[in-house]
Amino acid sequence: MAKVCQVSGVGVTRGHHIHRSGKAKKEGGIGKHITKRVKRVIFPNLRTKRIWVAELNKFVTVKLTARALKTVNKNGAFSVLKTAGLI
Repeated sequence: MAKVCQVSGVGVTRGHHIHRSGKAKKEGGIGKHITKRVKRVIFPNLRTKRIWVAELNKFVTVKLTARALKTVNKNGAFSVLKTAGLI
């Protein structure tokens, strides 16, 4: 299964990790300098949850991020899952 949130659509992003060398100016050096940029992958904070939907009287299993889980708790499971097209 893809590493994508079923509610918000957040997926894997790509970025860089920056390598720095040198001594900081406030420690008496001449400052930090960037020496290299290394590719990295940033994964979303995904959770697989069984959510009880009272209107349907059943559990629905969804894969969502922690932020989307907060949205489900705030706005209600039925309305959030309906707008996402999962029910």
